[in-house]
Amino acid sequence: MSLFVIADLHLSLSSDKPMDVFSGWDDHVSRLEKNWQERVKPEDTVVIPGDISWAMNLKGALEDFRFIDGLNGRKIISKGNHDYWWSTVTKTERFFSENSVTSIEILHNNFYGYEGSGICGTRGWINDGSEPQDKKVILREAQRLERSIQGAVDAGLEPIVFLHYPPIFCGDRNDDIMEVLHKFGIKYCFYGHLHGYAHKNAVIGEREGIEFRLISSDFLHFSPFDITNIVKKHEK
Repeated sequence: MSLFVIADLHLSLSSDKPMDVFSGWDDHVSRLEKNWQERVKPEDTVVIPGDISWAMNLKGALEDFRFIDGLNGRKIISKGNHDYWWSTVTKTERFFSENSVTSIEILHNNFYGYEGSGICGTRGWINDGSEPQDKKVILREAQRLERSIQGAVDAGLEPIVFLHYPPIFCGDRNDDIMEVLHKFGIKYCFYGHLHGYAHKNAVIGEREGIEFRLISSDFLHFSPFDITNIVKKHEK
């Protein structure tokens, strides 16, 4: 069983939000489906850290969920800044059950096991913290991340972190998120959110003892990134 990751699917199968107005996003749903089905097997797991659907509510996102559900593998999703459909875990799980969406699980104040590793994460937030309301959100996100990681540690798993926002970008550093990563000795952090020209400023590689990888879908050319070997190396 392999472990993959890809963020920022930006699906809009039931809404008028075409992504092909952006460079490189032409026919991205078909490209994503082709690449996914060629790479991911039914027994594999795919983590999707945010910006999943443009829908404004669960009902509006149903066709997007059905599309994801129809792809190979188990999917673990977390929240992005554009996931306006996001509801409580209880309501979302009930909605999935009522609509026979069976392969999608929610990463929110919890963790999931993958062999000897713990899949942990949260949305994160912007890095500069310049506005008082931003600081409150950042602190809440840091607390959620800590709960997620602590749960994996308590279960005897090696935590690997998946965020939507990058904790470091250009000259900005999300101190609260980074503090949690360092507290638990996190070695790998995967994040999305960045598109187009922002790719060139992404932190990719080791920084402060942590290996960062950008996994937004356009950066990955709409092909899920296989991190199985990274995880197995991390577990040794």
